[in-house]
Amino acid sequence: MSEHVHLCLVLHNHQPIGNFDGVFEQAYQDSYRPFLDVFEPYDKLQISLHTSGPLMMWLAERHPDYLDRLRLLVEAGRVEIVGGPQYEPILTMLPPRDRIGQIESYGRWLERYLGSKPAGMWTPERVWESALTSDVVDAGIHYTVLDDYHFRAAGVDETQLTGYFITEDNGRLLRIFPGSERLRYTIPFQPVAATIDYCREVARRSPGAVLTFGDDGEKFGTWPDTKQHVYGKGWLKSLFNALTENSSWIHCVSLGEAVKRTAPAGKVYLPDCSYREMTEWSLPTESQLKLDEITHEMESHECWKDLKTFVRGGYWRNFKTKYEETNEMYARMMHVSRRLADAESAGVDAGQLAIIRDHLYRGQCNCPYWHGAFGGIYLPHLRNAVYQHLITADNLLGKLSGDDSDAVQASADDYNFDSMQEVRLSNDKLCVWVAPGRGGRIYELDVRQISHNLLATLQRRPESYHQKVLAGPNVDGEDVASIHDRVVFKQADLDQRLQYDRYARKSLMDHFYDNDATLQSVARGEAMERGDFVELPFEAKLRRGSDRVQVQMRREGNAWGIPLVLTKAVTMVAGSESLEVTYLLENLPSDRELHFGIEMNFAGLPSGADDRYFTDEHDQRLGQLGESLDLYDASSLSLSDRWLGIDVTMQLDRPSGIWAFPIQTVSQSEAGFELVHQSVCVHPHWLVRGDEEGRWHVTMKLTACCEQHAETVDEQQVVHL
Repeated sequence: MSEHVHLCLVLHNHQPIGNFDGVFEQAYQDSYRPFLDVFEPYDKLQISLHTSGPLMMWLAERHPDYLDRLRLLVEAGRVEIVGGPQYEPILTMLPPRDRIGQIESYGRWLERYLGSKPAGMWTPERVWESALTSDVVDAGIHYTVLDDYHFRAAGVDETQLTGYFITEDNGRLLRIFPGSERLRYTIPFQPVAATIDYCREVARRSPGAVLTFGDDGEKFGTWPDTKQHVYGKGWLKSLFNALTENSSWIHCVSLGEAVKRTAPAGKVYLPDCSYREMTEWSLPTESQLKLDEITHEMESHECWKDLKTFVRGGYWRNFKTKYEETNEMYARMMHVSRRLADAESAGVDAGQLAIIRDHLYRGQCNCPYWHGAFGGIYLPHLRNAVYQHLITADNLLGKLSGDDSDAVQASADDYNFDSMQEVRLSNDKLCVWVAPGRGGRIYELDVRQISHNLLATLQRRPESYHQKVLAGPNVDGEDVASIHDRVVFKQADLDQRLQYDRYARKSLMDHFYDNDATLQSVARGEAMERGDFVELPFEAKLRRGSDRVQVQMRREGNAWGIPLVLTKAVTMVAGSESLEVTYLLENLPSDRELHFGIEMNFAGLPSGADDRYFTDEHDQRLGQLGESLDLYDASSLSLSDRWLGIDVTMQLDRPSGIWAFPIQTVSQSEAGFELVHQSVCVHPHWLVRGDEEGRWHVTMKLTACCEQHAETVDEQQVVHL
């Protein structure tokens, strides 16, 4: 057999739900359009192209000429359109009904707009579990692309990864192409000759082999420094010239064409895996650092080449334990998915459910559910977008079932899959999720009118790349570095801005501090915690009245070793835009003052803009939301966001000191390391002393968007959780 090789170039173009329109447009101008400009004249070359649903729909609206060009290339047999789940979810995160539904939905869209029903699929982030095979095949897909890393983890020798393989589950057969990690790092970061030489090496060793490059299309112009390298200096044109000049032995074909021309290389069952970097990112930070250290130490060892095949990181699902906020979004998504499935089983009109299903699918977009070389979960606008679609879907389901009426509802269940019961209180204005077992905190607060979660917050944690931040920037020379190797500061002194939180940034977090604790010590996390109420369980009762519901929580704990009883109640009234929160401290000493504070956090209210600001009880502006406040004898504080159209007001019946300060993270993005505003902490605090019965109390009213109402609790029923 003559020395030749089939080369499958598979591009994955993606922008997530919730990303800024300007980012879409810049990526189009820097990557997607110029790539087609360069590719179109090379009529001997084929590629496979996957464009995620959010991006493709944006292109159809903003640049329909791009779709016209794609359709012509499809008809000419130059471009194979690769499908996949419509809104780019991690498939292992979804129930089977949603996996299949997303793939089928996008397949229909592509057939309608591009005249091509996809036979192949892009697996988002190449996150794979064997049980996916049945669902993918049932959705009409015949082949997909993973990484060669998956195959090496299954014990397949690297020299055998020169074709596609068959895998099976429950009798369903699926073809899987191993994307080459070596090609991922030569294209486009090394001279074109490196790619051609590798193809020649494989052609000589395994004539007729199939090599697959599968990676982000944003590498061609959007990633830092690549636009000038790929287009300005002509790297991509040089690649296509070289492939054309060597077309007698390098056959640049689509995935579908490779299936037609070649037989499977064998059968394989792959472990639960993703690409190498993703397995590392999913590890706990300490384990990630340890793996990195061991890997560097072993690289020079003579056995490392053989050993490294069996050394890998973690498992994508553990992002739900690494980031509690990921699990919160996931649990919220599952709640909506179950409600939708129940409505479908009940025979609700399919047309109405289609709109709800689209919101659910959009809320499953993977990007804010994890974190690696890109912002991911650290990007508030992506988290907010996920919640916006999930809350909208929930609201629409409520209308179908009558839940959006003036009635108020309360329920208890293990909503976030932690084996403890949480409480959900809702009316037509607000939806509140409370975790008695986790310090009695409110962990989600939805303003239903604008589908916004005021508690889409983020706890600041150590990340492995913070070691690079502490070491400082190191981008020198003219070479184009892989995004994994760049250390660029987008703001100065980021090494001095690293800070970590001991607890989640939620609301109704109950603290006891030293009496001399200050705004600065609390904001910097330097104030000592003197009580045991922040994280530990509260006993809870759920009370239902004719027009209101209440969750009452009680804990016998201590502060400074003094036995105390803390009782707090959250009350919601039908039709009200307010929550009433009542605190009662008992067994307080009468001969000394204790410093008590209630931490509240509010997310989705950005800093650095004049139309996002604080006001006091006299409606006087106190500055932008990114500023710090240290108020005395205050009875009210409001946070306003004119872009969202929301005013969040906290009123207290007992004047207090109020600290307010921004929560900011140092996180990693495509362009470097940056400071990101996550939320605003509002922290009323008092020096409390017991009355003659050792008691102290305060009532707080939290209002979002609407007028305030004075309410009283009318108890009819008590349910113990």
